[in-house]
Amino acid sequence: MSIKTRAPVGREAIATFGWWRAHRFLILRRLSQMFFLSLFLLGPWFGIWWIKGNLSGSLSFGILPLTDPFIAAQSLIAGHWPELTGLIGALIVALAYALIGGRVYCSWVCPVNPVTDGAHWLHDRLGLKKGWQPKAGTRWWVLAMVVAVSALTGTIAWEFVNPVSMLHRGLIFGMGLAWAFVVAVFVFDLFVSRRGWCGHLCPVGTFYGLLGAKSVLRVSAARRADCDDCMDCFAVCPEMHVITPALRGQAGETPIILSHDCTNCGRCIDVCAKDVFAFTHRFDATDAPARDDRSRSQPASGASRAA
Repeated sequence: MSIKTRAPVGREAIATFGWWRAHRFLILRRLSQMFFLSLFLLGPWFGIWWIKGNLSGSLSFGILPLTDPFIAAQSLIAGHWPELTGLIGALIVALAYALIGGRVYCSWVCPVNPVTDGAHWLHDRLGLKKGWQPKAGTRWWVLAMVVAVSALTGTIAWEFVNPVSMLHRGLIFGMGLAWAFVVAVFVFDLFVSRRGWCGHLCPVGTFYGLLGAKSVLRVSAARRADCDDCMDCFAVCPEMHVITPALRGQAGETPIILSHDCTNCGRCIDVCAKDVFAFTHRFDATDAPARDDRSRSQPASGASRAA
């Protein structure tokens, strides 16, 4: 019996569209992450204080306040009423992510995302097993625990262990102990749980996913009738369960990915040689007929092959 060897993910897309087209959103994400991080480092490193603060709270050009709404929520729960500028900043950020998608933060802004993506890349290259996978509700328990600790201790609990803040402080003052937190996330995703940190534990992503549950920006599998079951989209998606309802749905069911777990990273668009996926909005009425009864009956087996 012969064993069919699976081609590397994205090879067909590269052959069809070229290397840039098959990696464009990945590259744009890295540039976006570097851009936002560099804005906060311009002041401490070069004395250019366009932005003062960090991703938790900042003041841009001495005018525009921006506050992480997750931080603001913990502050309120802890019994500390933020200053008016802090509340305004939290409202601005919350409205922005409510419109464009809360977990856009995870894939386009968060500086820890390249760390976890790097761990996933090495995990695949080493051929490691999937590892321990926390239950689907674990992220909600972690979020609830952070809220409870903030309420009981009167502190912004997450900031004590937040790897994003640790990374930012480390880049300014020298990594020191901050390395331990960043390395711990990398090691966890590499050896313990594939995509475990962002996908199952990080309360920031959970909070932003809830915030953007009704967001406008979405990915759609509008050309799902052209899907050839190569499974590349499942292989690259950090939340692969979000793809199945849109891609395998029956005729008349929306091809739009509506799950708040979707990070709008665009990798499914990159690697699809059939150009099935595209960015759109949640009100897009474009639909495509289901491919056939066979494909609709095999979502679980397809996902398992990618897993």
